[in-house]
Amino acid sequence: MRATIIKSVVFTLVTVLATTVLAATIRNSAGGAARDFHAVFSDVTSLNKGDDIRMSGVKVGTVSDIGITDDNLATVAFSVSTSVTMMRGTTAQLKFRNLVGQRYIALEPPTSSEPALPVGYTFALSETQPALDLTMLFNGFQPLLRLLSPDDVNNLSAQIVAVFQGEDVTVDGLLASTASLTSTLADKDEVIGELITSLSQVLTTVNDRSGQLDTTLITLQRLVSGLAEDRKTIGNTVDGLGHLTSSVADLLDETRAPLKGSIDSLGTLSKNLSDAESLLDDFLQTLPIKLDRIGRIGSYGSWLNFYECSIQGVIPRPEGYRGDLGALPVAARCQS
Repeated sequence: MRATIIKSVVFTLVTVLATTVLAATIRNSAGGAARDFHAVFSDVTSLNKGDDIRMSGVKVGTVSDIGITDDNLATVAFSVSTSVTMMRGTTAQLKFRNLVGQRYIALEPPTSSEPALPVGYTFALSETQPALDLTMLFNGFQPLLRLLSPDDVNNLSAQIVAVFQGEDVTVDGLLASTASLTSTLADKDEVIGELITSLSQVLTTVNDRSGQLDTTLITLQRLVSGLAEDRKTIGNTVDGLGHLTSSVADLLDETRAPLKGSIDSLGTLSKNLSDAESLLDDFLQTLPIKLDRIGRIGSYGSWLNFYECSIQGVIPRPEGYRGDLGALPVAARCQS
């Protein structure tokens, strides 16, 4: 009996302890002493009483109450453990806890050391940040999500939420890259302006000559169509050019040796002409005079006129007579 009682007591204690832990988990209580604070948000949709207050990803408190101010703003009362130092410059950001819609408030401490906040401090609207509107975000991705499977949609949605709620470095890098790109474009504003102006002038010129451009395109289309229709003829012509090239190459091979001999003979001829340079000069100087006189002789027709000034000869006939035959120059032209 004693052993049974001891086992029953141990079992009861373990069960009560586990039930207490489970109840604390369900109540979402941070436990320990806490200090109260307030924060003003422009929108706290889906934030409920008992949701987490986290700092650096660690739960440090819970939401105790949610109300509305006169300016249609939301006032959130929350408690933070006394073990956590709340410094001035801390901001309160509403973030998504999961895709179901649960949210929590993340406290972001300042980068430098600041004095502690007094108990009951109220975070102004400028010190708070509402959660991202996932409805608007997912509506923007709707055309993409239509093409994805349900599993891909869930994975993409989870990654988007993770980026916008916990990957601050990634978002900061993205914003920094975007700012750098914007600054670069701003620095090149004059160049971009000149480019747009030049492009506008080009488009205006093209528009003014649209008729000529249409004619050019139509003519080009006809040319291409004609070439396409005559592609067989063009192909045969190219083949013929290939055969012609081969024939010319063979001809050059055959005439190379005779051509080489002619070039060598030309060298010999040039040497002979060079050696007879004085004779050739005299011939060329007297040639015009000779040609002029020959031209005069043949000026009466297709024959040459000659005037005989004297003739001498011997007549052997009849036998025994060997008289002389001749004519003396009596014309004045023959006396000179």
